[in-house]
Amino acid sequence: MQKIFVIEDDENIRELVKIALEGYGYSVETFETAENGLKKMEKAAPDLAVFDLMLPGMDGLTAIRRIRENRQINKIPVIILTARDKEYDKVAGLDGGADDYITKPFGVMELAARVRSLLRRCRENEEKEEETVCALGGLTVDTALREVTMQGHPVALTYKEYELLTYLIRNRSRVVTREELLDRLWEYTADIETRTLDIHIRTLRQKLGAEGGGYIRTIRSVGYRFAVEEK
Repeated sequence: MQKIFVIEDDENIRELVKIALEGYGYSVETFETAENGLKKMEKAAPDLAVFDLMLPGMDGLTAIRRIRENRQINKIPVIILTARDKEYDKVAGLDGGADDYITKPFGVMELAARVRSLLRRCRENEEKEEETVCALGGLTVDTALREVTMQGHPVALTYKEYELLTYLIRNRSRVVTREELLDRLWEYTADIETRTLDIHIRTLRQKLGAEGGGYIRTIRSVGYRFAVEEK
């Protein structure tokens, strides 16, 4: 049974999420503070974590950044569940290491669908990855270790950023449409916000730097293509 940690200070929401996700067959453990959640993660990592941003003591964004800095738990997929609905907050959350962002009020069916989708993509990518090193221009991707370097310097990517990068690389012989990326990586329908793709592309380019960011070409009105000569 897959384990999910829910870090939320509002007891009613905490219990709602717990009951809802348990109804979908997940094992759920809840925490009122980020400190307690992180402490338990370091002892026994969950398959996925759901974080509120506004928490007593350490805030959720700081906690997520600490997860990404910790090599033992930095691959845990993280969903932010918060009342903060401004674009700035979404960008900050995704830049800070979250893989998905849901605003309150929320529907439990949507939350469960996002959890299910993210867990499935994690599993599928782990199964598909081969123990190889891919060198493209100044970029190197070690799919066995899930490590990315640019000109020899490590690049810290969130799970979703890594997933986006490797998908573009695997399909570098063609243009990948926005619709395909949204369908394959997020499984979004037309009524779900799609700006998250733009945010992930932008942050991925920033993290890869001037050279690496240029490898991801925008094809106007179509989508994106990864274009660089292989070593």
